[in-house]
Amino acid sequence: MSAARIKNAMIGFYVLLFFAWLFGPLVIMSASAFNATDFPTVTPWRGFTTEWFVELFSNRDIREGATTSLLIGLGVVLVSVPIGLAAAVLMTKLNSRARSIYYAIVVSPVLMPGVIIGVSTKVFWDRLGTATGASFSSFFFDGYFLTVMGQASFISAYCMLIFLARLQRFDRAQEEAALDLGASHVQVFLKILVPFLRPAIFSAAVLAFLTSFENYNTTVFTILPEKTLTTVLASKVRLGTDPSISALAFLIIAITILGAVAYEVKARAEARRTGAVG
Repeated sequence: MSAARIKNAMIGFYVLLFFAWLFGPLVIMSASAFNATDFPTVTPWRGFTTEWFVELFSNRDIREGATTSLLIGLGVVLVSVPIGLAAAVLMTKLNSRARSIYYAIVVSPVLMPGVIIGVSTKVFWDRLGTATGASFSSFFFDGYFLTVMGQASFISAYCMLIFLARLQRFDRAQEEAALDLGASHVQVFLKILVPFLRPAIFSAAVLAFLTSFENYNTTVFTILPEKTLTTVLASKVRLGTDPSISALAFLIIAITILGAVAYEVKARAEARRTGAVG
């Protein structure tokens, strides 16, 4: 065997080992969702069953936690994406020295531990509500509001980075030409910049929603008496788990794969139509 074949075989083995390490736990967890045993395991295999999916959907805490996570995720998208877009556009207008300082300030929440962000969010809005004499039924003490604000404080920085990457390829001559032809700044933003940033807006929204949905460190301090899916799962694991969690993981994996496949099919279909028109 030649040295090139040995090298290719070693690279192939390494790639196979890497993907086995990466996706092996997901496969095992998905298989345990169909095992007729009281503990999430594949061995010993006691028979195929779907009872854990029934158990999953009949669990009231998981249903309420999932609903809360969806609502908070949508709220974070509505707050983080506009803030990230505004921050990215503003950064492109600053000079190099001011841009570096501004960038360090805006990105700093990403470097903060989630525990600190959660505690500081709770303390800040609690003190602000107390200083203004707000009642405990106001939004200052509402778990949904606090969680959205706490998560958006660092998720908006992720959105800004996505917009900055897209704006690197934006031709400023289009804005200047539109302004010279009499367009207002609002018209330039809506007719030129927003269509150009549409793919980045979609990517930022998806990233913000997924980051919010799986967040725990910040949420556990801001959600107060409410509960999200991550906090429900964390308490369930501490108190004893069953394969219904594996069933939930299987559903999340299946939805993710179906969404990725649907997006890829749509993207390829659009590419074919664009090529045919060209």
